[in-house]
Amino acid sequence: MQTANVNTPINITVRHESITDSLRNYVHKKIEGLHLDYPKIIEAKAVLDVQKNRHIAEVILYCANHITIDASSETHDNMYASIDNTISKIARRMRKRKTRLLKKHRPGPEGSIKHLPEKVFSQDLLDQIPEEVEADPEPMLIHREGYKLKKLYKEDAIMELELSDKPFIVYQNARRDILQIVYRRSDGDYSIIEPNG
Repeated sequence: MQTANVNTPINITVRHESITDSLRNYVHKKIEGLHLDYPKIIEAKAVLDVQKNRHIAEVILYCANHITIDASSETHDNMYASIDNTISKIARRMRKRKTRLLKKHRPGPEGSIKHLPEKVFSQDLLDQIPEEVEADPEPMLIHREGYKLKKLYKEDAIMELELSDKPFIVYQNARRDILQIVYRRSDGDYSIIEPNG
């Protein structure tokens, strides 16, 4: 198992603020401390942005087997918390991907039906959950971005979508050789769009 990502090239970009040595060392320590046994991190990029009282941290990992993992977080007045939240998101996504890969290659009984465990909560418990009210984000400038069209299976496209903060993935279906778009719905499920020629 890879216990640390030693000598990983880490590029740090800071916008609207100058970087301190302690912040630079903190980013290096957090990225190198990701305990991933799959995939191996080849290069990492961190973009730290300060806008008014918003501290945004984005981390992009370029890994072996053409896997790219990206996540971002935003907090108010604390860049260290933004970095922590972003690293936590990446670690969760990697654990989820590894679990899916293990399930995919694990032989199972033919024709079995998988049941989800049902949990019933009392209304008193549900009333105790505070409702979070988020302010609408400020509109950002739209920018042009290059996008490499990949040939993927539907399952791989969904896994790639789970590893990123992107709202959708456009890909060439490897089985049917057609263009498809997979996106995450508001209920957490996925949908596929096939543009008509």
